[in-house]
Amino acid sequence: MAGSPTLILILLIIFVFILQSIVDLDYLAFVPNLIFKKPWTILTSIFLHADISHLLFNMLALFIFGTYLERIVSLKDYLIVFVLSGVVGNVGYMLTTFAPNLPAVGASGSIYGIIGAVATIRPFAIVYINFVPLPMILAAILWGISEFLGLFTPSYVAHGAHLFGLLFGIGYGLYVKRFISSKRYRSSRYFARGRAIW
Repeated sequence: MAGSPTLILILLIIFVFILQSIVDLDYLAFVPNLIFKKPWTILTSIFLHADISHLLFNMLALFIFGTYLERIVSLKDYLIVFVLSGVVGNVGYMLTTFAPNLPAVGASGSIYGIIGAVATIRPFAIVYINFVPLPMILAAILWGISEFLGLFTPSYVAHGAHLFGLLFGIGYGLYVKRFISSKRYRSSRYFARGRAIW
């Protein structure tokens, strides 16, 4: 686990969260109406979190799915999924929000992207939802439907970020899967099909 990009990201995000309690970092949050004034926030907001429960839930999900994905794709592809899923997720939030002046923070879009990538590269890996085992592909579909339905209910949850992040992860996962050698894929199939990752 040494040198794990997932653990490095988790430590970085925790560091930023601690920094948030010392220094005002609100100018790094993503506000859709300010996208042209503060374009960098579409990226920086990924590393901010609203409160400790938001942070802990996201870091738990990142650890579970991120450590799985990092073992089956290159570091470059892993970072592309994480960063671009978060950016695309923020675009999704901008396009679907009922409150364009409401700041968005969090790594949820990135995490949903990782989930989408795992679901397409290892669709039969087992994830436990409320102690019920489901193949990753089915879990991703259910989460996608849930986030899509959430778009029509105004709330403080950025469903658009989740959904767009998931869709980007699925798309990139399909792209990456083409380049995974058949030998490597065959040697890891037994592991992926029987592995519980939640």
